[in-house]
Amino acid sequence: MQFIALFLIAGTALLAGCNTVAGAGEDISRGGQAVHNTAEQAK
Repeated sequence: MQFIALFLIAGTALLAGCNTVAGAGEDISRGGQAVHNTAEQAK
């Protein structure tokens, strides 16, 4: 029973970490797009 609980907690932590990294990647991508758009407008 303890093994199952530990497995569920570890799985939840891994999924939460993946979502956080994916969210950060999207934020960085949006930031890059904003910089790109600003550079295009400055031409």
